[in-house]
Amino acid sequence: MHPTDPLLASALEQARLIRERALGAEELTHLYLARIARHNEALQAFVEIIGRRALADARRKDEAVMRKDARELPPFHGVPLGIKDLNFVRGTFTRFGSRAFKYFWSPFDDKTTAQLRRGGFLILGKLATSEIGAMPVTEPAIHPPTRNPWNLDHSAGGSSGGSGAAVAAGLLPIAQGSDGAGSIRIPSAFCHLFGLKPSRGRIADPYGRPDEHALATTGPMARSVDDAAAMLDVMSGLDTGSPHWAARPPRSFAKLARETPPRLRIKVLTRSPLVKTHPEIAEATLRVGRLLAELGHSVDEGAEPVGDLEEFLPIWQKMIASVPVPRWSLAQPITRWLAEAGKPLRAEEVEARRAELSRRILTWFGDADLWVTPTVALPPPRIGAFTSPDPAADFRKAAEIGAFTALFNITGQPAASVPVGLTSEGLPIGVQLAGKPLSEGTVLSVARQIETAMPWSERRAQIAMR
Repeated sequence: MHPTDPLLASALEQARLIRERALGAEELTHLYLARIARHNEALQAFVEIIGRRALADARRKDEAVMRKDARELPPFHGVPLGIKDLNFVRGTFTRFGSRAFKYFWSPFDDKTTAQLRRGGFLILGKLATSEIGAMPVTEPAIHPPTRNPWNLDHSAGGSSGGSGAAVAAGLLPIAQGSDGAGSIRIPSAFCHLFGLKPSRGRIADPYGRPDEHALATTGPMARSVDDAAAMLDVMSGLDTGSPHWAARPPRSFAKLARETPPRLRIKVLTRSPLVKTHPEIAEATLRVGRLLAELGHSVDEGAEPVGDLEEFLPIWQKMIASVPVPRWSLAQPITRWLAEAGKPLRAEEVEARRAELSRRILTWFGDADLWVTPTVALPPPRIGAFTSPDPAADFRKAAEIGAFTALFNITGQPAASVPVGLTSEGLPIGVQLAGKPLSEGTVLSVARQIETAMPWSERRAQIAMR
């Protein structure tokens, strides 16, 4: 860890210091609350801060350290966390980024929040999201846009934009996000973080809904692979709580991440039928492919997937239409446009479409162990890039951001965004690693190989150092 500033330490390092009584959870919470007070107005990462409750929880955690053996404490005991505002946190508002939910107050935690509390985290507040998670940028009408810590004129991405901005700016050591078409990986790429979308079935649906065919899941956004892997253990119930229905891995994800992977069959792709990849992002992707070949893997160029936005759009429209919005008239034009098109669609027909797309994507994925692609083909857009009077045109333009990520929500495969550098304009670049179903261990271990060879954690936005 940094010798003088605990805020520059990883989440796991902070937890170790708390267990060893070298740092108090209350002291750490005060430090983060001070940073939030200093920077959140500019960033709009947090939409609600529960500082008094967080400090009370921190004092209880410090008391527990004095009473218990360190081995009895959960892995992230006393580490501050933020929860995306699509999730329920008891005693807070859950506004889903929408004026339609302005007064929706939750008296309980959802499954995701409860599991994270069992892992030892203490919650500082709620993090910004696009309206009901519909867009890959976080610019809802209910509050000012969430801005990128690397350049405040640009978007932090979405829908987990608040999570990305908070961790990248040093307002949190780690955060929870959710991902229905790239909503963890996109802001991770835009904010220079490691973000993982787990396999379908790895983590319980936060609201208790059936999720055998769900596009969305929840996952970690962090500055290191080790932090994210340990958080995945907590979220999936491997270290605390009960695992969900996906097959339990042979070892914890924290251990799997640190293992040297065998020689893997890897495909590299920089092209998409939906968008032209920025040349600097294409080169960064190829650079990762060359590195993996040097590390001993079998690396080949992959073919473009076949498909277009029109095939995926009804699936997304139906998902948005299924959200129980009390007054659609209060929603943003782009969200209403999606919902109005989705309401008349038959659920069985939409699921049949998803299943057919999934079959085709898995056939395209083939016998590779891993695919390497850009996370996003384009640099972070400027704030307000998708606010024209034509919501259909705006959405189709914004959909280019998810061209490489949405594939793996359809199939339910694990996929991560790895930070690999900056464009010539100083904006972050992320490269996506996508694995076979239920192969998070492979994704994590390869990501950690890249992290070791191309260290990224010390490269931080200037605002994170102030």
